[in-house]
Amino acid sequence: MTIHLATDHAGFEHKQAVVFWLTQEGYTVVDHGAVTYDELDDFPDFIAKAAAAVNNDSKSRGIIFGGSGQGEAMMANRYPKVRAAVYYGGNKNIPTLSRQHNDANVLSIGARFVDINEAKQVIWDWLHAGALPDKKYARRNKKMAKFAKDINL
Repeated sequence: MTIHLATDHAGFEHKQAVVFWLTQEGYTVVDHGAVTYDELDDFPDFIAKAAAAVNNDSKSRGIIFGGSGQGEAMMANRYPKVRAAVYYGGNKNIPTLSRQHNDANVLSIGARFVDINEAKQVIWDWLHAGALPDKKYARRNKKMAKFAKDINL
């Protein structure tokens, strides 16, 4: 599986650690930046590249980082085939549920609220969770895809 990663300065250390870790775990990792720490960079410049890549490859996933992860998820969710979920601490089941119920293909992590070890734990669980076969989730996900398609005519 190919995993697309991106961040701005707020999640730079997290992204660097996760790129190394996922590569060691045997994943194909594409780093969309930032490639150097610059406190003046803007997350859309990097997040858009990762989101576009996931949008164009249904078998890939994305992991994006930011201060809270909120703006990054908003940016990613502008792409019609992206379903980004946010995790900034709390119940560690939230990312897994985003995969199981909503077939989320991008995970946005708030690096100011989640340390690197916790991020790795939720990423691992998220990557190994699949969409549940329950008809209600499939029906809802299909509706979301249709709305995204209709909006982006």
